[in-house]
Amino acid sequence: MTVEEDVAKLANHVRATLGNGPFLPSGGWHHMGAIICDAILQQARHYKRWVRPRVEQVQESWPDADTVTRFRARAAKGELSAVLRTTHRRKLSAIAAVTDLLAASGVETRDELRAWLKEDAHRSALLAVHGVGPKTVDYLGALVGGPHVAVDVHLRAFARQAGVEATTYQGLRRVYEETADRLGHDRGGLEHAVWSHMSGSA
Repeated sequence: MTVEEDVAKLANHVRATLGNGPFLPSGGWHHMGAIICDAILQQARHYKRWVRPRVEQVQESWPDADTVTRFRARAAKGELSAVLRTTHRRKLSAIAAVTDLLAASGVETRDELRAWLKEDAHRSALLAVHGVGPKTVDYLGALVGGPHVAVDVHLRAFARQAGVEATTYQGLRRVYEETADRLGHDRGGLEHAVWSHMSGSA
């Protein structure tokens, strides 16, 4: 099975299941503390029930932590675990490491992060953080409005429904990206439409 055949199958399934769009990207967050926490907490967690309430709590408790530097200063006081209502050391450590990396790179805002993620070297730097994989990097890009496709269980299930044979993360991401391009949709918008449909959030 070629990529072209997988793209044709997925495109047909998108049209049959979701229609012709337009599919708008997720609005995401503008609060950098929320963006970083969402990107790390979403791994293997129920989003609506577990992740979103905690991310919203960060915004509500620390409204001033909207830039990387201000979020870093707040988190350094040792209160992040209480705000997020989790003692998961790996996730808390990854949040701190990503925050430190962005601060060291001069990234402060959502727009700056979106531009920063365009560089492969910067994506590689994120992947070097323990607990951060390709999906997390792509999801971080989607959260700031970039044309990124983060392949999760919902996108995998949708692809299986379509009969797509690609199974690797990179392979499926390419099929989704090329499908979006073929159908004339924003890549992030198609990802969000599929995720919303499969997760019951539509």
